Amino acid sequence: MVSPVVIPIVVVGIAAAAAYLIYRTVLYDYFCRRSVDSTLLEYGIKKTQPQIIREYHASKGEQISDAEASRLARHYRQRQPDRFLAMYDEMRERRPG
Repeated sequence: MVSPVVIPIVVVGIAAAAAYLIYRTVLYDYFCRRSVDSTLLEYGIKKTQPQIIREYHASKGEQISDAEASRLARHYRQRQPDRFLAMYDEMRERRPG
């Protein structure tokens, strides 16, 4: 008697949870990446996000791996997208000449 009501609710709940997980892991990062890339292009910056991070840390005398640069790029583009412009500006100001 309860199963005609419970089974559809469970199926919809599982489908909603799966859709949310796909959104958070794939689509959200895609939209964030696209937004940051368009902002960088708007300002005429032709460097990739991990490239900006590696060069920023290199200018501070720190060496980071490619995996660490990718992890930081994902973190920054999802939580602090304006950080890329700040890092690029700081690197540009430090350049001699």
